Amino acid sequence: MAERNPETHVIDFRAAEQLLAARDPRGAVKLLDSVIAAHPENTAARLLRARAFFAAAQLRPAQLEFELVLEREPDNAYAHFALARTFERSGHPDQATRHFRLAAALDPKPEYVQAARFDAG
Repeated sequence: MAERNPETHVIDFRAAEQLLAARDPRGAVKLLDSVIAAHPENTAARLLRARAFFAAAQLRPAQLEFELVLEREPDNAYAHFALARTFERSGHPDQATRHFRLAAALDPKPEYVQAARFDAG
């Protein structure tokens, strides 16, 4: 295997973005594993890996990654929204509602506000 360095990690990150866009989330996760192993503090790589886990229906790993992103960036509306979708998909509606509402409060995008269902109590 070729030696990994910061440049190859950037290439792997970009390739993982492309794999996710091409609906190959498992391939994206494989590429991101080495990036995150070398750069565990890289929130963008963790967010991308969380999205890939979600797309691959690996909900528990997705949840853990989204939560880690939110520990580092508690004001990341997208991460709250994606975590809410993860909770929703895994049958935890109360936790989903909480994160939908946080996402909408942080960024009132129509999609976030609609999912937050503030009118539902």
